[in-house]
Amino acid sequence: MTLLAGKTAIVTGAGSGIGRAIALKFAAEGANIVVADMVEQPIEGGKSTVELIRSAGGNAVYMKTDISDWSAVDVLVGVTVAQFGRLDVMVNNAAIYTSTNLIETTPDQWNRVIGVNLTGFFYCNKRAVMQMLAQAPVSDVRGRIINISSQHGMVACPGDFPYSVSKGGVVQMTRQIAVDHADDLIVCNAIAPGKIITGKPGVANDPDALDYSRRRTPWPRLGHPNDVAGTALFLASDMASYVTGINLMVDGGWMAG
Repeated sequence: MTLLAGKTAIVTGAGSGIGRAIALKFAAEGANIVVADMVEQPIEGGKSTVELIRSAGGNAVYMKTDISDWSAVDVLVGVTVAQFGRLDVMVNNAAIYTSTNLIETTPDQWNRVIGVNLTGFFYCNKRAVMQMLAQAPVSDVRGRIINISSQHGMVACPGDFPYSVSKGGVVQMTRQIAVDHADDLIVCNAIAPGKIITGKPGVANDPDALDYSRRRTPWPRLGHPNDVAGTALFLASDMASYVTGINLMVDGGWMAG
């Protein structure tokens, strides 16, 4: 038996990186996947997430989605349910950053980061819960939400004020939803990745930053997107049957050191 057989999952930001790895992992475990992203082609290059899933015999569709737009999120969930019948798992992963500190951050930069990383998560969570409330429970759960937060929602992200603040908000949003909707049989958890090597540009792959992360991380390697995907699979499956409201660190021991 595959862990997500017959389930339907939306994964935002699934065109590349962590979201892509989560979508591929879920599809391999039998889930129908809706790839919600602004672009279909991955930063890493090669075949799109949908192409990879379909070539492996899975079921996936792509929907261009700006999560900072409520109407786009509304359409995303509506089309998903129209095509697959229900929404079992909502993975909120799409995020942006500016690499600017408090003084450097312009109001436009602040509004854009908060608009995607916090308001966008609010829209996706709200619309997902609206749908989940309207569908019958399966194995005593109406639906599951997984918010991708960050270790920088727990400790400061040096030099990136809006990103860190937004991720701290995601952690609290997760707790709030978990508590408010436990009686509704809706599970909500967060995953806080540490340093994960992805194809995203800029400071994320700066050699000095990578060297610092290697020295700072107790585990003798940095993280891969598949490390986060495995954790997401656990939280999306019936294995996590009494787990809600947590912010699960996937950081090679960074926060413990």
